[in-house]
Amino acid sequence: MTQKPARVAILISGRGSNMRSLVEAARTKPFPAEIALVLSNVASAEGLNFARAQGIATAVVEHRNFSDRESFERVLQAALTDHAIDLVCLAGFMRLLTPWFVEQWRARMLNIHPALLPSYRGLHTHERALVDGVKIHGATVHFVAPEMDAGPIIAQAAVAVLDSDTPETLGARVLEQEHKIYPLALKLVAGGFARVDGARVLIDAERNAPPALVWPAD
Repeated sequence: MTQKPARVAILISGRGSNMRSLVEAARTKPFPAEIALVLSNVASAEGLNFARAQGIATAVVEHRNFSDRESFERVLQAALTDHAIDLVCLAGFMRLLTPWFVEQWRARMLNIHPALLPSYRGLHTHERALVDGVKIHGATVHFVAPEMDAGPIIAQAAVAVLDSDTPETLGARVLEQEHKIYPLALKLVAGGFARVDGARVLIDAERNAPPALVWPAD
């Protein structure tokens, strides 16, 4: 019997470029997930217009309307429940999540970060990488943990850092890889290829799972 695609919600706060890459990947068949909802905490988020044009359900839960994070997240959780969501993908969702919400989605919520975690957590990753003179930089998709930019790593892509790089040029090359590995990671998780084992994610190579590391970047 064919397994039903996992119902995925993508959470955004802005233009949602990674959201677009997930939507496009999910339209290719076969793919083990469908994008069932795009939700934003900002009513004017540009990515909502793209989702609507694609015929995807959208929702807005504005954090500014709530006095605390948990009250906001309770309504967020209700929206995800109403849409029968199986997996959550954070794609430029600019809100810190409480341990309560993270626990609701343990091993079912993914995030993408523009650095090779565990290095360069937080903001301004490309600037910091250049200041430190690293030779390799990249992007990481991971399961979300209560700590910021932490959690078991699902997939990574690396790019070489050039002597001529600026934060903008380096960031543009990293973003290209983000658009490749986020759909890859979602495919691994939704397709049952990825399994959390303590702090690690194990990939089921015996089922011909796609590689979870992209290097050298193609």
